[in-house]
Amino acid sequence: MFHKVLVANRGAVAARVLRALKALGIRTVAVYSEADAGLPYLAMADEAHLLGPADPRESYLAIDKLLDIARRCGADGVHPGYGFLSENAVFAQHVLDAGMQFIGPSPRWIDAMGHKTRARELMARHGMPMGKSSELLNDDEARTLREAERIGYPVLVKPAGGGGGIGMLPARDGAELIKAVAQARSLAQRSFGNAELYLERLVTRPRHVEFQFLADRYGQVRHLFERDCSVQRRHQKVLEEAGAPGLPRQEVDATAARIEGILATLGYDVIGTAETLYDGENFNFLEMNTRLQVEHAVTEEVTGIDIVASQIRLAWGERIGDVLPERIELRGHAIEARVYAEDPVRFFPSPGVLKTLRLARGEGIRIETGYAEGCTVTPYYDPMIAKVIAHGNTREQARTRLLDALESSAVEGVKTNIPFIRQVLLSDEFVAGDVHTALGADVLARARHAAAAVAA
Repeated sequence: MFHKVLVANRGAVAARVLRALKALGIRTVAVYSEADAGLPYLAMADEAHLLGPADPRESYLAIDKLLDIARRCGADGVHPGYGFLSENAVFAQHVLDAGMQFIGPSPRWIDAMGHKTRARELMARHGMPMGKSSELLNDDEARTLREAERIGYPVLVKPAGGGGGIGMLPARDGAELIKAVAQARSLAQRSFGNAELYLERLVTRPRHVEFQFLADRYGQVRHLFERDCSVQRRHQKVLEEAGAPGLPRQEVDATAARIEGILATLGYDVIGTAETLYDGENFNFLEMNTRLQVEHAVTEEVTGIDIVASQIRLAWGERIGDVLPERIELRGHAIEARVYAEDPVRFFPSPGVLKTLRLARGEGIRIETGYAEGCTVTPYYDPMIAKVIAHGNTREQARTRLLDALESSAVEGVKTNIPFIRQVLLSDEFVAGDVHTALGADVLARARHAAAAVAA
């Protein structure tokens, strides 16, 4: 097993990975930027090293700095977490070239599957249904406009080398498209170090369903069922649940098995999530996330599998039969809320000092956070404060437990999206399991309409 692992990330995901490493008896190394010097995850590590200034390009995206620290502290593994360099094949290869193990898929699979357009081409060749999309965009505006006309408006501009909803911008006409492309390029370069973009047909009210996979280095792949991530704001997931409510179980399981078979045929390894849009007939492949997902906890709650520990063991070279039980079953239901420091109406970031941070815990409640009371949510990184995960024997029990936990929590010093999350959880559609990617916008529109009526 690994002797010492450097966690090349920050905040909640760094804390989650450090906890898994400690449970496995592995020594740990944390890194931080000047802006993160006071965050609690640093105290969890055996040692912590300063990367540099707050700008991600000078800290969490600085490959040379990360590798230098890893070498100097004698690490034999690097865990990338999610975001930043987690889907950067160049970084993964440099880690291997330095004599360490990258705790994620092999660089060739990050290159092939972590890159959205290449992943779509590969999965299409193996028979996965696809929505309309373009090849990589270049600087030719006329070509970009022609591609959008071919696909049909509205379109979605998407970064090819990153995820998390960052840089995903809709466009309903040519003028909006050109502005969206310029903005998305800047966001993608700043967040992922990769400015490549492509276009995708924007389907307005589908289900966003993703499938979790673990795999070893010997050709064995296992799926851990699905998650429904349909409740979003600005294409960023806000509520995720496992399993997906109201979908035909036979169809969902068949799709999971189908993708599992494709990945086994390809020889994919370690960890990945296949994202799809369900249009009522097909699970249309969107992209493959070649990393740990933010929402992995809901799958852990319903399967009893520690996905992070499994990822570490598989990257070390263990066989999947030794890591996972022979039979995995869904146990109850889990729902996760992402609590962000942001305006709950316009969803602009709300940086500031967390004067109060009391996240309610109780039966069936799990909290994942990278902050403590008195910490500062800076404007430099994703403003997620915490993930609140509720598990129950039924979906309704999980929903009410999550509502109770959010209502009993107190966050002061910054604005949060908790009011918006509560509105969604209380909506008739969510209660009935009638979720889709426009639900968040629908709930917000109704709230604005009600507020306007009261003001009048």
